[in-house]
Parts: sequence; C-alpha cells; structure tokens
Amino acid sequence: QVQLVESGGGLVQPGGSLRLSCAASGIIFRLYVMGWYRQAPGKERELVADIASGGSTNYADSVKGRFAISRDNAKRTVYLQMNSLEPEDTAVYYCNGKTGDFEVWGRGSLVTVSS
Repeated sequence: QVQLVESGGGLVQPGGSLRLSCAASGIIFRLYVMGWYRQAPGKERELVADIASGGSTNYADSVKGRFAISRDNAKRTVYLQMNSLEPEDTAVYYCNGKTGDFEVWGRGSLVTVSS
C-alpha cells in the first residue's frame, strides 16, 4: 500500500523549532523527489521545500535560512527542520512524493505558531 505518514506537528511559540518527519511505504523511495507543502487557512497550498534523490534542495523564499529539508533513503523518510518559526508559518504541512507521472500525498500535519 502506497502511503506517506507525517508526524511531528504541534503547537510552538514564535521563535521556536519543530521537526516534521514523513515515513514512506509502498514506493521505491530513492526514486522519488520528496517535498513539503503547506496550506494556511484561506490560502492555496504552496511548496515549502523539496529534495531530489541525490540530495539537491529547493526552498521557498519565505523559509530560506530557517527551514532545512533532508532525507534518509535507507529509512525511507524525509524530514523538515523548522527553526525561528513565525506565526505566518501556521499551516497544515503535507508530505509529497513525485516520480515521473506519479504523485503521492500524505494526510498532513498541523503546525501552529502562537504565543
């Protein structure tokens, strides 16, 4: 069964940190470009960061220098380390995997940044 399962979301104060994890099953993980997207209330889903199989990364301008994406192909897991969190980072964060014409999404993990 093809599945992406996110974990690590929650409530954090401004300036704090969280690490999201996404565990994949049912796919040849190393062949996939893995990414994190987010959707804030009333806004469209947007790319936060992605990482190719070889490790090259891409970030949204709004998170550069604060967030870091990484992957462990042996564990079939992708991570998003989020530092210096701001209230504007509040959103549901979705894990995504793409290869060729095939795409898979996780169910999402809520991150709330609030004092």
